[in-house]
Amino acid sequence: MNKKTDFLKAYREESMFERRELAQPHMSYAYEKEKYRVIREGRVDLLDSVARIPPDGTEGILSKDALRHQKNMLIAAITIFTRYAMDGGLPEELAYAMSDSYILKGEECTSAEELGKLSDRAFREYTYAVARNRHYSSKIEAALHYITIHLHEKITLENAADAVGLSPCHLSRIFKKEVGMSIVDYVQKERVEAAKHMLVNSDETLASISQYLYFSTQSYFIRIFRKYTGMTPGQYRRSH
Repeated sequence: MNKKTDFLKAYREESMFERRELAQPHMSYAYEKEKYRVIREGRVDLLDSVARIPPDGTEGILSKDALRHQKNMLIAAITIFTRYAMDGGLPEELAYAMSDSYILKGEECTSAEELGKLSDRAFREYTYAVARNRHYSSKIEAALHYITIHLHEKITLENAADAVGLSPCHLSRIFKKEVGMSIVDYVQKERVEAAKHMLVNSDETLASISQYLYFSTQSYFIRIFRKYTGMTPGQYRRSH
């Protein structure tokens, strides 16, 4: 064996020894299949519940550098999401475009927290994409994807139209026809959905969530949240 092969073998053996000593088995394949079937089946209704399923093991060790390890874990996760989404009928071109987008964004992250949030967003977006694929045209699907990955930024009709190669007027018309609501209303609804997820699965303050999801003010965030849920963000967090 060459030096590279010897190093990799020694590293694997060291890693396996450490995991046995610490009683840290990998997450089982059964756990992964149960979790990722949500993507394959487009089960949007199960997103919140599957997020609360505790893992039955620990993740692998993909780098001795902590941040590089988390970035590698994101790449591995996105690869799995992509395969399950294609199994669920998502067109390859769209699935791979989403994969590239998330991996590039992951490389820009500077903390494990950012990477964790990005992975959660990707899991949800792939699930929604599979669910939507049965109903929407490729241009509208691309617009929906653009909106999802830019929820924490300013979104305009012009920017969305430019991203999918349509005129603002044309996109506005077919978006309303296929989705059943305007782009403005859809963006609000999706931001509320993202806020619901953050309220249940994080300790972020209302102000932080409001700012992260690009609501102009916290009071506006509360008003829009109540519009779609019938309760304030604080009430929603307490009830869940």
